[in-house]
Amino acid sequence: MTDGGDDNEGDGPVGTDGFEPDPERVERLREIADDVRGETSESKQLANVLYRTSDLYDDEEETTPEEIVRNVKFILEVNDRGGLGR
Repeated sequence: MTDGGDDNEGDGPVGTDGFEPDPERVERLREIADDVRGETSESKQLANVLYRTSDLYDDEEETTPEEIVRNVKFILEVNDRGGLGR
């Protein structure tokens, strides 16, 4: 039973982390990621971080900010080591 307050009814699902699905934001972040991706490891890292961040707003992805932070740390650590093969 609802009291008539704002319960996001009809607005789509809201994850427990508070990030509502937003296809336009996903598209924008991924377009920016594609634009900044270049030949340097830094540009590839930034593109990966942006793409991973876009997952927060993708209703087909199940991720949390904490998982993204862990993933970004891993991306940075791999780069510091010189790649996955080392």
